[in-house]
Amino acid sequence: MSNHTTVTTFLLLGFPSLHHQEYLIAIIFLASYLAILVGNLLIIALIFSHRDFYRPMYFFLCNLSSLEIFITTAIIPKAVGSLLMSNKGISYQACMTQCYFYSLLGYIEFALLAVMSYDRYAAICYPLQYPMLMNSHLCLQLLLGSWCAGFLFTIVPTVLVVRLPFCNANRVDHFFCDSTLLIKLSCAETQTVELISFMASFIILFGSLIMTAMSYLCIINTILRLPFTSSRNKAFSTCSSHFTIVILGYGSCIFLYVRPSIRHISYNKAVALINTLVTPLMSPFIFSLRNQQMKDALRVGLKRCVTISRKC
Repeated sequence: MSNHTTVTTFLLLGFPSLHHQEYLIAIIFLASYLAILVGNLLIIALIFSHRDFYRPMYFFLCNLSSLEIFITTAIIPKAVGSLLMSNKGISYQACMTQCYFYSLLGYIEFALLAVMSYDRYAAICYPLQYPMLMNSHLCLQLLLGSWCAGFLFTIVPTVLVVRLPFCNANRVDHFFCDSTLLIKLSCAETQTVELISFMASFIILFGSLIMTAMSYLCIINTILRLPFTSSRNKAFSTCSSHFTIVILGYGSCIFLYVRPSIRHISYNKAVALINTLVTPLMSPFIFSLRNQQMKDALRVGLKRCVTISRKC
């Protein structure tokens, strides 16, 4: 595969138009990455440490937080290094690995968002049957299905990209190795690869989006028929955090990947920032600050930490 190309290193150009602000951008990236790690690890720790959270919604939320950590770890540390150092190179193997894991984890996340919307649909539309509908066996199957879907839709486009010859074109005008840009750099005919990559993105994004939309249409219909305003508000509050992440995630990725061609690189970078930094950064705050149980658990945890520190 790699012997089909003379390129051994790609150059991540990052933000050429903001060359003099690269150190500032690197600091923002690093601070955001650390906040993403702390916020999502805190959610995972809270879920594991409280028996009240041993439920399907929190099981999927824990996995979503893990995916946010993995996705940003695949992109941000290398981006920060490229911004801080004069050497902006990334090896061919590392670039292809980054490209693969970014696509794989992203596809898994969208499948998981569809699963989470189904979980909310079952909880709100069938509350009495919910414990039987969303048992632990089904939750594990749905999670495994999300991973399998991500793998199946990622492996073929990635193999095709790896097999492309790149001649001497190695300047990637982005802050990470994005498959769509790598395809553009190839010196071979890429129409088939572009079409397959487009179809994979289209199927996973719109397939999961349709499932999510159908779940929420049923949820909204059920909520509007609830007799009490307080019940409606509680149901809407339960779903609003998930719905916010859905809008941000689907909106940015549909703009980036479900298009036959790329025209505005600067727009792509701005939207990619939403997908790789903004959404993972907002997720812990959205899911914790809008969830009373999470806030109560966090408050108890902080009190314990303060008590222990005083004793020490």
